[in-house]
Amino acid sequence: MFKNILKKSLIFLVALAVLGAAGFYFFRRAEKMAVAPIETNFIAPHDVAPIKTTVKHVFIVLEENKSYDDVIGNTQDMPYLNMLASNWAYAKNYYANTHPSIGNYFMLTAGDIITNNDGFSGAVTDDNIVRHLLAAGKTWKEYSDELPSVGYTGGNAGNYAERHNPLSFFSDVRNNKGQAADLVPISQLKSDIYSNSLPDYAFIVPSNKNDAHDCSNKHSCLSNADAWLKTNIDPLLSSPDFNTSGGGILIVTFDESNSSDKVGGGGHVAWVVVGPDVKKGHTSSVRYQHESTLRFMSELLGLTDFPGKAATADNMGEFISGK
Repeated sequence: MFKNILKKSLIFLVALAVLGAAGFYFFRRAEKMAVAPIETNFIAPHDVAPIKTTVKHVFIVLEENKSYDDVIGNTQDMPYLNMLASNWAYAKNYYANTHPSIGNYFMLTAGDIITNNDGFSGAVTDDNIVRHLLAAGKTWKEYSDELPSVGYTGGNAGNYAERHNPLSFFSDVRNNKGQAADLVPISQLKSDIYSNSLPDYAFIVPSNKNDAHDCSNKHSCLSNADAWLKTNIDPLLSSPDFNTSGGGILIVTFDESNSSDKVGGGGHVAWVVVGPDVKKGHTSSVRYQHESTLRFMSELLGLTDFPGKAATADNMGEFISGK
């Protein structure tokens, strides 16, 4: 009888030990699962409240077809742009939307890709930034390097690439001579700076020989683009109309990465923002794409509705001091 009791006790203790070990295992597993990230690229949610700060002028310069790693940190080939990035702010997790070029230009101005045909030359009737600017009583210009003539809405000409000049496609511009007159050569930017007649919104377009696009040597290509930026943008940044609080904001980014990088649709690219109201020294790890830039520029001008995907895009208020 005593042996039976002892045997049952041993069985009970063994069972208790097994259950205890199993319980501890599942507790620790659950604990690890609870603290482990859901995905390796998870980024904490950021503030998406409307931007309160407004400025008089927003500018964007679009460079071409180079990856984030080609640009950020490459102080040998692009010292000027890297100086702007380190002195002001930049996004570390910014992606273009598509390949090839044209769809990214439309995402930045219409909030949709519209087309991936770089040879497209038709009028675009979709909602777009020009329509919203005009409705809000705002002014705009597209400053284009090597533009054949003021108001030009034709095809490629020399180093001028039609696909890189998105505002020239919109029916709001093509069907209105007064609006088409705001398609102007890059030389007009200097005149507008010195006459204090800068527009509220500006899209600045280097030509194919100055935007890092057409070149046989990547290093000389980037160096040339950087020199063009310094020559054409530095006077803007130092002008009183830009360089006072509430004055201006400038964005420099790339339309797409190299063709082999398809992350996000168009690959990882550099995005730099400059201005007196920018949070200096700020870098962001939040993932953004071109539609957020469209929303950001619109909000900074006080617009409250946005074309296409910009209407639901994350805003980029984290780059603004005081937001």
